[in-house]
Amino acid sequence: MNITLAQPDDLAVVRACAEAAYEIYVERIGRRPLPMTQDFAEPIANQQLWLAKTGPLDDPTSGPQSFTRGFALFYPRVDHIHLENVAVFPSAQGLRVGSRLIAFVEQQARAAGYKAIELYTNIHMTENHSYYPHLGYEEISRGTEKGFERIYYRKEL
Repeated sequence: MNITLAQPDDLAVVRACAEAAYEIYVERIGRRPLPMTQDFAEPIANQQLWLAKTGPLDDPTSGPQSFTRGFALFYPRVDHIHLENVAVFPSAQGLRVGSRLIAFVEQQARAAGYKAIELYTNIHMTENHSYYPHLGYEEISRGTEKGFERIYYRKEL
């Protein structure tokens, strides 16, 4: 798997990934999660969005085209990196794509001199309640933001 900076012509696949990855949460939350409505053009232009792709080097049967499996959107804040979004196409879930993207974000944060990463998840995305702690993230607070109930996590690097 290769992780590469998203380009403007990747916008459609990023939107498709967000739609597919978050569809299962619409009923639980009672409306579309924010990543399903987000405009990803600005984060792509600001070089904040990275794609996880597989291609000929990873899978000799895939041919010359690279295939997007997921993405991570992150950016610096004053004292940490904020991991805004990690999304993986359902067909690639269970293949450690999300874990690899998060490890990449952590590596980028360390390389840039940051000592922590913060993120949040919707309280109704119950799978994440054990996933992020398994990766070393600690719950730091809960609250409502933009009408969504959220759990905030932090990992010291």
